[in-house]
Amino acid sequence: MQVYEQDYAPLWGSLGWSALFAALPLLTLFALLGGLRWKAWKASLVALAVASAVALAVYGMPFGQAVLAGTEGAAFGFMPILWIVLNAIWIYKLTELTGWDAVLRRAFGTLSDDHRVQAVIIAFCFGALLEALAGFGTPVAVTAAMLIALGLQPIKAAAVALVANTAPVAFGAIGVPITTLGEITGLDAAEVGAVVGRQTPVLAAVVPLVLVFMVDGRRGLRQTWPVALATGLAFGVAQFVSANYISYQIADIVAAFAGALAAIVVLRAWKPQKQTVPVSSGGGWDPADGEPAGERPSRGSALLAFAPYLIVVVLFAITTSGPVSDWLSEHATWKWQWPGLHVVDSSGEALSAITFKFELLNGGTVLLLVGVLTALLYRVAPMRALRAYGATFAQFRWTILTVMAVLALAYVMNLSGQTITLGLFLAQAGAMFALLSPVVGWLGVAVTGSDTSANSLFGLLQLTAAQQTGLSAQLLAAGNSSGGVLGKMISPQNLAIAAAVVGLEGREGELFRRVVGWSLALLALICALVYLQSTPVLGWMVS
Repeated sequence: MQVYEQDYAPLWGSLGWSALFAALPLLTLFALLGGLRWKAWKASLVALAVASAVALAVYGMPFGQAVLAGTEGAAFGFMPILWIVLNAIWIYKLTELTGWDAVLRRAFGTLSDDHRVQAVIIAFCFGALLEALAGFGTPVAVTAAMLIALGLQPIKAAAVALVANTAPVAFGAIGVPITTLGEITGLDAAEVGAVVGRQTPVLAAVVPLVLVFMVDGRRGLRQTWPVALATGLAFGVAQFVSANYISYQIADIVAAFAGALAAIVVLRAWKPQKQTVPVSSGGGWDPADGEPAGERPSRGSALLAFAPYLIVVVLFAITTSGPVSDWLSEHATWKWQWPGLHVVDSSGEALSAITFKFELLNGGTVLLLVGVLTALLYRVAPMRALRAYGATFAQFRWTILTVMAVLALAYVMNLSGQTITLGLFLAQAGAMFALLSPVVGWLGVAVTGSDTSANSLFGLLQLTAAQQTGLSAQLLAAGNSSGGVLGKMISPQNLAIAAAVVGLEGREGELFRRVVGWSLALLALICALVYLQSTPVLGWMVS
């Protein structure tokens, strides 16, 4: 088939006019999702069609090459991204199916009867554990419902759950957002994950303090700051250590356990002053399925409830260790050029993005093994486990279509040259682009509701801007993901999930007003951090 050579300024040699057309697919996606509130899968398919039209009519990309670019993106969307997500959610569904999720929630909930402390332990720590495996709104839905059951007002419970779902998002679903960044940009995912691990821990140290303030104002902050600060610092340190020295894929799991452990240690030595906070009128459901909510599970029961997450940590620690990882890379990894896809850059060099990589023992396969072990441990009959897997697939069928469409959109934009055009245009901001880098990711997640989607859409843009400005590619790619996590609390999808769970359908606007200020304030913090990391002031954090 005809070889396609990228042209980054196809319209009259003008970068500005070309960038205007290159932005059309993204503007379409944002308008349909954020303005007209279309369903994500419909908006993604329309945006894909617009991207293909721009690639054909403006950039002169042959029809066959555009189609093949989209198919490669869709394939990557399923393997490994959806393969990881589906198996991760299946594990969580097995714990729901057997009731062990209730034991785990009760283990967290009985650590303290103080709503402010519960917000930190449940929404932040347990929410991070859910984000590490399931993601896609699961942490918000589960933790908001738990907080209501424990007596927190519905609107406050929903807002707390949304704000808590920030620091863990970049490493969610066993690091899928980082894995996607690596694939889209060609950068080493582990190196990008390490830099993210030097940014999001700052959020982790702050967010628990924000949560206790949201629950009980200045009094709550004054009375419970020791446990909030200790939890946030322990979470952040563990996230940093895991992302930089162990594996970015299990950073959230390690951090969630470290944060919860720190809270337990502090609470054994110190108790906050008695709280007086209005509780929810009308009760709520009992996560213990009828058992007393304050009843503490036995140590053996708590250990069994934690077992799937412990197995995940052990298996990922083994498979990502030096010797095992090297052996797998040599004997269980295959790479090939996507059949029929022939794209070169403006200098005639073949693009690395046209090479598809398949790992036999990737993150999704490891999670599949964890799911099988979990089913055996909990004595789930094979057919029941298979039905649970089928139910998972059916429940997330539109999410599957959305992810594959978004990745197809990203690949069409990337391989046609549209994303590079945008990157070259924005790079005219020079060194100040480091300040804007997190805003790009924030905007992407605010609209799509997914850090993975935002990374797939803007990863190459960040790389191009880095190459043009001389800034660190790893820093800008990481900034895209770290800034993106702060857009999740205001994304229409997450707002709708939170409102529905707490019985406030139709009041998404009120919920938005409660969290948007925190989203912007924390975004400003990350923007300042990324900018300083691009200068000698904090440059040592990246190098």
